[in-house]
Amino acid sequence: MIFGPRIELKTPAELQVMHRAGQLTRQVLAAARSAAVPGATTAEVAAAAEHVIVAAGARSNFKGYQGFPAVVCISVNEEIVHGIPGPRTLEAGDLVSIDGGAIVEGFHGDSALTMIVGGDDAGSAADRELSAATEQAMWAGIASFAIGTRVSDIGDAIDDFVTERFPHLGLVEEFTGHGIGTAMHMAPEVLNYRARSNGPKIKAGMCLAIEPMLTRGGGETVTLDDDWTAVTADGSRASHWEHSVARHVDGVWVLTAEDGGAAGLSPFGITPVPPAG
Repeated sequence: MIFGPRIELKTPAELQVMHRAGQLTRQVLAAARSAAVPGATTAEVAAAAEHVIVAAGARSNFKGYQGFPAVVCISVNEEIVHGIPGPRTLEAGDLVSIDGGAIVEGFHGDSALTMIVGGDDAGSAADRELSAATEQAMWAGIASFAIGTRVSDIGDAIDDFVTERFPHLGLVEEFTGHGIGTAMHMAPEVLNYRARSNGPKIKAGMCLAIEPMLTRGGGETVTLDDDWTAVTADGSRASHWEHSVARHVDGVWVLTAEDGGAAGLSPFGITPVPPAG
């Protein structure tokens, strides 16, 4: 991804629109998750997500983006990200990452989750651990955004969390988080690992998509011939979690979470605060 130099800072009124876009995005993912049952095709899962966007009178920010053909990415098992929905039939125990978004009044939402088809009990303990670790790493990054001073603090927090708690899992460095607002991908780039650069300062009005990806093997990736689907080089399973998050004058608010991030941030001693409306 290529990010421009300008970091877009939102006004309180714009953050309210961002929140609406985030909540629609949450509903899109919820519909896709409900549709991702044993026997369903990934195209059928995408159709359920698209129905929510159309019914809301909104627009997809995925479909047509650089030619991507669907409103969500659906990545199965060893697929890390950018999986194209199609005729593949889901089976109980498959590990599926769903990444999607929506545009409301010109502002974007973006979020991702990982699930086990057929419910957690249908999957392996290793897959349950992988998904939980990725989700917790995301919250570690969000907590750092809430209290940190530079965007690089987020990658430091994710890297430290994985290294200390789950050293046997692979941390994907090829794909990163990003700024979000009047475009889906904007400056700044949000790394998921510790780097030498300090990154830009965190400022009120900044909105970021924070999205770590972990694997049960190494962090190396390969892109398939469709020029979209990224898979693990070693064939290990992968997980992807993402939220769009706003930092404002009064605190932090997770735009794509139903509770604003209260449950996820509670272990870090952080209480999210909705932006003033």
